[in-house]
Formats: sequence, structure tokens, C-alpha cells
Amino acid sequence: MKAVRPLAFISLLLAGFTVTAAEPLDAFPLAQKGMERFVIVLPQHDNGQEEKLKVEIIVGREILTDGVNRQRLGNSIEPRSLKGWGYTYYEVSGSSEVISTLMAAPEAAEKVKTFVSAPSLFVRYNSRLPIVVYAPAGYEVRYRFWQAGEEMMAE
Repeated sequence: MKAVRPLAFISLLLAGFTVTAAEPLDAFPLAQKGMERFVIVLPQHDNGQEEKLKVEIIVGREILTDGVNRQRLGNSIEPRSLKGWGYTYYEVSGSSEVISTLMAAPEAAEKVKTFVSAPSLFVRYNSRLPIVVYAPAGYEVRYRFWQAGEEMMAE
């Protein structure tokens, strides 16, 4: 009877703990000072469908513009490898200066709040891993999906 009690105690003790596999996001570091971490979790599709999809990552911020000129941020989105894991994450680097065309705007033109972005980046669609982007504080990360058509052309 004494041998049963320790086994019962151990089984009760272990019943309170659940073992879960590590989430892929656990491998990615937290954002450094002055940066924010954005995580995009993609919906799952059939494998055949995911091969036809791409994700466009767009980073930027809203600023007041004259509504006439076109603006672009000087940043770029750089892919980085997560050492020891083989995962890819993306880091916004470079100058955050606003580049603008120089067309004359009407003097009475009101300022317009506009989302101004850096050049976007297209990445492979993979619903098994999150897309992790590190961007400067105050930036937004937006994304959209692109899908290949069913028809293939040959020359």
C-alpha cells in the first residue's frame, strides 16, 4: 500500500502540469529600445493554394502632407536570419526621412493625413510561421495578399 501512495501523489502532481510545444514566436527576440515588434499571423490555406500567394509587407507612418506631392520614406525592409532557428524576420532600417516630389501646391491647400510608406517587400506565403517585423516606434505595418492567376502562359 505504501508503494501506491507515492505513485498516486506523482500522478496527481503531474496532472496539474500540461506540456505544450514551443510556439514559433518564442524564438523571436523582443523589440529593442526604440523599435516595435509586429506579428502577422496568416490564415491557413491548402498547400496548393499557398504556393500561388505572396504577402506584401508595407511599413510606414501617417504624416500631414499637402495632398499634391508624392512622398516616400527612405527606410527599407531587410530580411534577417534568426540564428540557430533558420527562421526569417524583417527589420526596418535606414533613414526615416521623407522623400517628396516638389510640385507647387496651392497656397490655400489644407494639410491631409496620409499613410506614407517605405518601399514594400514581397515574401512567400507560409501560414505555418508568423511574419515578424521590427520597425521604429510610431510606424505601422500593413500587408496585403497577392495571388497568381490560374492561367499560365508560354512563349
